[in-house]
Amino acid sequence: MFCTDDMKQNNIHISRRLALGLMLAGAMMPGLALAQAQKPVQVVASFSILADLAKQVGGDRANVVSLVGPNADTHVYRATPQDAKIVKGADLLIVNGLGFDRFMPRLVKSSGSKARVVTASNGLNPLEKPESGGHDHGHGHAHGHAHDHGKHDPHAWQSIDAVKIYVGNIRDGLIAADKEGEAVFRANAEKYLAELDKAKTEIAGLLASIPKDNRLGIVNHDSFRYFTRDFGIRIEGARGLSTEAEPSAQDIARIVRAARERKAKAVFLENVADPRIAEQLAKETGARLGGTLYSDALTDEKGPAPTYLALIRHNAKTIAEALRD
Repeated sequence: MFCTDDMKQNNIHISRRLALGLMLAGAMMPGLALAQAQKPVQVVASFSILADLAKQVGGDRANVVSLVGPNADTHVYRATPQDAKIVKGADLLIVNGLGFDRFMPRLVKSSGSKARVVTASNGLNPLEKPESGGHDHGHGHAHGHAHDHGKHDPHAWQSIDAVKIYVGNIRDGLIAADKEGEAVFRANAEKYLAELDKAKTEIAGLLASIPKDNRLGIVNHDSFRYFTRDFGIRIEGARGLSTEAEPSAQDIARIVRAARERKAKAVFLENVADPRIAEQLAKETGARLGGTLYSDALTDEKGPAPTYLALIRHNAKTIAEALRD
């Protein structure tokens, strides 16, 4: 057997192409390994506000899904078989706690999920459930069944200071699920915390313009107590902490009496509540309808509150414009 010059030349070209291919493959291997290492953390949040906070901290290293979507009411949410599949595939679950997203423990158990669970409200000093004058109109009753969720108001995300605690807990949960992403999660969290501080300063200045005698508004349910505590105004609910049960005649009478005595300036609609109650209250108190507040859910991307920061700024602006005049 013998080789011609042409055959030798072809063999040289083949060898070079093979060597080049091996070099390229070797160069690509670290990139492939890096891409595999950076597979996003699969995060499932119980409702839309927590999902947004997780997105802000997780960035590109987290794929975030919200079980209760935009403009949906977590108080009356019922989990589905599809939710169980989503939860089972999660690396990290984020819940509010304080009895708000009470469907989650059962859902986690039924799904067989092994995901790490972060309770975003851990570490904060929650407000106690408001007095109800003997009528339990909070999270106590739903469809005729008693569900005791403790003595605390779960709507802590209406406080920017509380959300800063949420962000810290979410950051730590993401780090535990993806240790290689720690630097990214910490940097994202620090940036977002600075944005929260800026928003709080802006809102404090905006609400300071409301005259002291005008600092009372009415809403459907008591979901703004943390917000009003932080900024020195009062937004009272016709019902307690939940939207599940209709307010009783005593509830309506109580809030109408208080509104008349204190000359409430406005009644606000809520994106997760029946507007007819607010319309009835406005009619009976003589207060104006002051626009829509976003309490327990974000809007979709086309709405005015697709993120938490947009929500808190929109609510502050709406309250200020309705109560200032």
